[in-house]
Amino acid sequence: MPDIFVNYRSSDEDTGAAMIERELSRRFGSERVFRASKSIKIGRRFPQELLTAVRRSSVLIAVIGDRWADARTADGSRALDDPEDWTRREIVEAFESGALVVPVLIGRATRLNRHELPPELAELADCQYRRLDTRNADGDLARIGDDLAEAVPRLAEAQREIARSADAGGEVRNRVGRVDGSVVQARDYTHRQSGGIGNVGGDVGTFINNASGPVHTGDGPQHNDLRSGGVHFNGDGGSFGGNYVERGTAQQWSDGRRAEREDRDR
Repeated sequence: MPDIFVNYRSSDEDTGAAMIERELSRRFGSERVFRASKSIKIGRRFPQELLTAVRRSSVLIAVIGDRWADARTADGSRALDDPEDWTRREIVEAFESGALVVPVLIGRATRLNRHELPPELAELADCQYRRLDTRNADGDLARIGDDLAEAVPRLAEAQREIARSADAGGEVRNRVGRVDGSVVQARDYTHRQSGGIGNVGGDVGTFINNASGPVHTGDGPQHNDLRSGGVHFNGDGGSFGGNYVERGTAQQWSDGRRAEREDRDR
């Protein structure tokens, strides 16, 4: 459901309306900002879509350029005087539904004179306006967004939620300090260990997870006797000659002693 309805005349300031819509969508979420050419889906009936969106919105932004008041209908009469003119209908509907109506004057557009407007739109001249100048577009758009966040609590909350989501999915910060070699962020790398080794400190040498057969990580030769199911290793006599993992069970030997598989049938 939209909170902001962007009202504009396509023959006047459709570009300015698009700028405003994009900035407000960025700040508050695209689904909260309605602009006809963006928001009405293909094949939908636009009269019903427009009126429904206006009635559900908390704010109507009336985008007004220097050709807004002088636009003409097909017969040459002033469009603002035509009850069927959609720019006029949307503003009237916003007043009737109690929405906050904010005129945004684009470029050289001057402040509205209530005496030059039809009676149904005279109230528009009394609404506090904002200005959007292309020479200061970033600052003007930021001010409009700030004002709306202050005026409509739902928009302020939507803005905070977007900021929280951006922080959660943004840059990962760490305090690992100086590192020689490679570092993998915990968010980017997940390791599942099933060998039950627990927490290990210091240099553990070679660790093999989920080995499916005999593995030798020492310096000596490995002999596999498949007929008898035996596995024999010859170490080099060092303090930790080698190790092997067989069927999820880790065995170790030291001082050159031989590691032999336990006879499970005994």
